[in-house]
Amino acid sequence: MGSKYTKRYTEEFKRDAIALVDSSGKTVTAVARELGISSESLRGWYRRAKADQGEGVPGELTSAEREELKRLRRENREQQQTIEILKKATAFFVKESDR
Repeated sequence: MGSKYTKRYTEEFKRDAIALVDSSGKTVTAVARELGISSESLRGWYRRAKADQGEGVPGELTSAEREELKRLRRENREQQQTIEILKKATAFFVKESDR
């Protein structure tokens, strides 16, 4: 989560900026400077767009894969918490049955 000072850009703006990099023949840094945005932001958008199109760096995740990974990690965390609760409950009931 970013700070309250982080600028948010619309998906349309991002698509237009990426298209400008592709069509102008200029570097990402030059286009970012012209648009008044961070070159790192534009570079990240550009890489993500290329990965989603299958043109990215081998091994780089697409947006869909990134979302699935996030979902699976959240699910894994929830299952780990459930396992811990069940372990504690089992220990409690074993102790109670020994009385």
